[in-house]
Amino acid sequence: MSLAADPAARLARARASLDGLSVGDALGERLMTSPEALARRMAPGGPWKWTDDTAMALSIVDALAARGDIDPDDLAARFAARYHAEPWRGYGGGAHAVLTAIFEGAPWPLAAQTAFGGAGSYGNGGAMRVAPLGAYFADDLPAALAAAARSAAPTHAHPEGVAGAIAIAAAAATAAAIGAGERPRDGAALLAEVIAATPDGETRRRLERAARHPFSTDPLEVAAELGNGAYVSAQDTVPFCVWSAARGLDDYAAAIWDTARAHGDVDTTCAIVGGIVALTAPVPAAWHADREPLPKGI
Repeated sequence: MSLAADPAARLARARASLDGLSVGDALGERLMTSPEALARRMAPGGPWKWTDDTAMALSIVDALAARGDIDPDDLAARFAARYHAEPWRGYGGGAHAVLTAIFEGAPWPLAAQTAFGGAGSYGNGGAMRVAPLGAYFADDLPAALAAAARSAAPTHAHPEGVAGAIAIAAAAATAAAIGAGERPRDGAALLAEVIAATPDGETRRRLERAARHPFSTDPLEVAAELGNGAYVSAQDTVPFCVWSAARGLDDYAAAIWDTARAHGDVDTTCAIVGGIVALTAPVPAAWHADREPLPKGI
């Protein structure tokens, strides 16, 4: 892998991240109902169905393949069309409302702004789908951060929802540079890069708290302080995920198991961590085989 800026190299990075995201998502979804498998660190039998996390990431990769960038109008239409085709993928109630409204013709700025009584969503949806975008633009971090904000906009009007997307894009871009040998394999440096890139707010403040925990700390202790996604908010999800990914750069499987141990929104936390760590460590072949196939052409 290299950090070349040509479209083919960028798409290869995005697809590697998508693979890691989708395997983490699908396994995490199974582990939410398989406590014995999680306790024993034994992956349940496949196939593992992926969820809305992967579905929305697929739309981002589709958009990047078609346009080489993110246009919110185009991406909103892609999100809504994919949702309408498979609404059973596990979308949350807010996403159901926003994506249905967009599919039925509402302008996405209006649909996104109506969430949470007009404040806009600060959920973790912008973060859960964005790692492939960060990988795509890893050769140009400012472009990655700007595109991440645009990718969140169709569904997340609240600043924290956007901040979560920016943080995970920064983490994936840095991980891609590590995987390419252009950055040291240093989890603390990755965390520092993410903090520097993340806009001020609660998500950033919790990332700063995450950086104070040595990687020898039990993930359960870190999640107890920072959140495990149980509230499905960016600020409750992203800081622990970035810490867990930074801790697990050398071993995809271990990173997923340790993330899942924290419980909470396991499919999403494992999707986020998987999309980052797949850029620095291989996805186990058996896990890849057990994940439901992605659509052809991706």
